[in-house]
Amino acid sequence: MADDGESPSASVLQDPAALADEDLDDWGVVDEPIEGESRTAGTVIHKGPDGRSECGVWACTPGTWKCAVDRDEFCYFLEGHATYTHEDGTVIEIEPGTTVLFPAGWTGTCRVEETVRKVYMIR
Repeated sequence: MADDGESPSASVLQDPAALADEDLDDWGVVDEPIEGESRTAGTVIHKGPDGRSECGVWACTPGTWKCAVDRDEFCYFLEGHATYTHEDGTVIEIEPGTTVLFPAGWTGTCRVEETVRKVYMIR
């Protein structure tokens, strides 16, 4: 709650799937690449006052990299195809409409086969 007694306003982005690539900020190449050079881009819709919570839109081009999740991350995938493989061998196939909660501490690999775009919330 805001200190001035007013409630915080809502952050809104209409139709995130319709954002053009040029509407996303270049966030660079993924950390810890295994194969290829996946580039990421996105836009932050809201960042919490503590700086830890965040939501937005994220896109990534094809490639494979090591993935380590340090905070809970909820994802709703809008487009593309990818495979997330947990270090225990569990596989999550990503396609449009897939919803995933990656808990803090999740580790494995991500292989993007067709550029993905997701709406995410990190806490």
